Amino acid sequence: MVGFGYDVHRLVDGKKMILGGVLISDNFGMIAHSDGDALAHAIIDSLLGAVGLGDIGEHFPDSDDQYKNADSMQLLAHTISLISKHGYRIINIDVLIQLEKPKLKDYKSQIRDNVAKICGLEASRVNIKAGTNEKMGFVGRSEGIGVFCVSQVE
Repeated sequence: MVGFGYDVHRLVDGKKMILGGVLISDNFGMIAHSDGDALAHAIIDSLLGAVGLGDIGEHFPDSDDQYKNADSMQLLAHTISLISKHGYRIINIDVLIQLEKPKLKDYKSQIRDNVAKICGLEASRVNIKAGTNEKMGFVGRSEGIGVFCVSQVE
């Protein structure tokens, strides 16, 4: 089974940027109800979609104060527990981060390792790609981030 996930967040000065549980910047980051980890959110949606369990908003609504400033990697861990209870396991995860700045080259392996660990996967089963939007659109103007994820579950 294959799932697809996508998440976007606006970027502003004075906020933290966390991706895959890794602090990328403590002065330029996402506006969000939780910690804004768009990468974790895209993975969650991808996994939920693969097994037909809805979407992140159904499980962790931004209207619920218990998720205010929540650690998205803990939400991912909860999602993995949920799909495991339904008899599924993750085969692999492939992520594409669209972000003009900062460059993520020096963070990708740490993000991969964090995601692999929380998902109970070998690092070789998690792929993290990063690209710019060639200065086009909201990503290109550094107004936001977009993260796409495809996961395979059996």
